[in-house]
Amino acid sequence: MSEDLRPVQEWQAHLAVGRLMLQRSRSTGQFVFYPRVAAPGTGAQDLDWVEASGRGTVHATTVVRRKPPEPSYSVALIDLAEGVRLMSEVVDIAPETVTIGMPVRARIDHGEAGSRLVFVAE
Repeated sequence: MSEDLRPVQEWQAHLAVGRLMLQRSRSTGQFVFYPRVAAPGTGAQDLDWVEASGRGTVHATTVVRRKPPEPSYSVALIDLAEGVRLMSEVVDIAPETVTIGMPVRARIDHGEAGSRLVFVAE
């Protein structure tokens, strides 16, 4: 990816080509999410992009209910195996069945609005 992209733009560019990438500090080995120019806590600017495993666990979940005929959907905090937490949606199952502790894996969906990271139950 290009050096002149901002971290969020670079993360989105990776998603657009089907890659789930995270930043990791060379000096500490710590993974970082949300994309940024410096690691939280240390301020280290030695962040490289590395491929993430895509494995995760639901940390918290809720159901967003919309007026019919629009479907309800889940909003979940996902703890990735790399140690970062992010917010996403668990798809392909009823949102009411998403539970804390559920193992999930990442999937990148591509649509008219761009690429987005979602999770499916394992």
